[in-house]
Amino acid sequence: MQHNFASRGGRAFPAALLRTPFPTVRADNRDPNTLFNQLSGAVAGLRTNVENALSEDRQRIENLAAALETMQQQVGGGIMPTNGAITPVEPDYTRAFASYARNGEGIEALRSANAAGDRATIHAAMSVGSNTDGGFLAPVEWDRRLHERQRATSPMRRLATVQVTGVGAYTSLWSNDAWGSGWVGETAARPQTSTPLLSPIPFSTGEIYANAAATQRLLDDAAMNVDNWLTSSLEREFNRQENIAFLAGDGVNKPFGLLTYIPGGVNAGTHPGGALTVAEAPITYDGLVDFHYGLEAPYRQNASWLMSSLTAAAIAKLKDGNDQPIWREGLIVGQPATLLGRPVEIDEGMPGPIAGSLPIAFGDFKAGYLINDRLGTRILRDPYTNKPFVMFYATKRVGAGVLDPHAIRVLRLPA
Repeated sequence: MQHNFASRGGRAFPAALLRTPFPTVRADNRDPNTLFNQLSGAVAGLRTNVENALSEDRQRIENLAAALETMQQQVGGGIMPTNGAITPVEPDYTRAFASYARNGEGIEALRSANAAGDRATIHAAMSVGSNTDGGFLAPVEWDRRLHERQRATSPMRRLATVQVTGVGAYTSLWSNDAWGSGWVGETAARPQTSTPLLSPIPFSTGEIYANAAATQRLLDDAAMNVDNWLTSSLEREFNRQENIAFLAGDGVNKPFGLLTYIPGGVNAGTHPGGALTVAEAPITYDGLVDFHYGLEAPYRQNASWLMSSLTAAAIAKLKDGNDQPIWREGLIVGQPATLLGRPVEIDEGMPGPIAGSLPIAFGDFKAGYLINDRLGTRILRDPYTNKPFVMFYATKRVGAGVLDPHAIRVLRLPA
């Protein structure tokens, strides 16, 4: 909160005080008693105004201090997810889980927390299955860190809409927008018109897993940061599997990949809005311009390019009619390069620029593709199967698919 102060006579006065009207003193100077009484009343009134103004400013400062203290407590005792809400950190459960990860202890504490069902530990409860078979949910802050690291390395997670749910699947609706209408005269009959059809779009989740190992001696080492090690191990495996599935997944125990929705693809007929549009064009300046403007105007406003590094290298060598490169590198660290004014995302899972391939996708990916994360990553500690290693079996359910097939176009190179 900002307080405005003004200077009067070399001293700073609160702005609220300066806005307060000062009492007017008018008296006959031939009557000293009357003049003295009016001056005394004016001074008393001025003192009251000053005290009121200072009290208002003092109250504002106290309110600001209280708000800042509340924010500090929230930040210190919770984490801030992407939607801006405070998600509570579970210190008791985190400590118990760390003990469980290191030496298998703390299981009873985890079970009692699950049985108690209080709000602080409800997110730590087991998902489907028994404690022995299902494993324990990773603490909230561990799960959040894992998701952040995935977004930092997965182009599709940055581009697409990510929907987090607490159930096994997510379903949206698709409208064919087939409203009937027509022009009529003043007294003409108005027969019934057609109405749009609504069709469900299911995004069933597949289960992704990683099975990392560490020796018990390594876990016993006090310098070993278990959560960082576990997060790094899961990140590599989860990203590798997800990046493949978001582009080429057939939907069988895995997400529906973007490129499988093209005509003739395994998922071409699964969306009620039809398949993705595929345009055949060479990687030339004219070909890319035609491909760019082939996307409908409402989607071009938020569109991005998606391609591999090999394709980007080929495009970076192209020049326009003025012999200027059409590729623009980002001027700020972390800012993506641009092509024809739109940002470029590099995904090494996209095909390379060879004849007949699909090396480029262009469109509004937030409108066109959805990723469904089933909230919670489960961890099962297994010190018996592969001695002397302790195995950490982690699972997470992820689904994905095309949300609007008109929002994304795919370029095919001539054969």
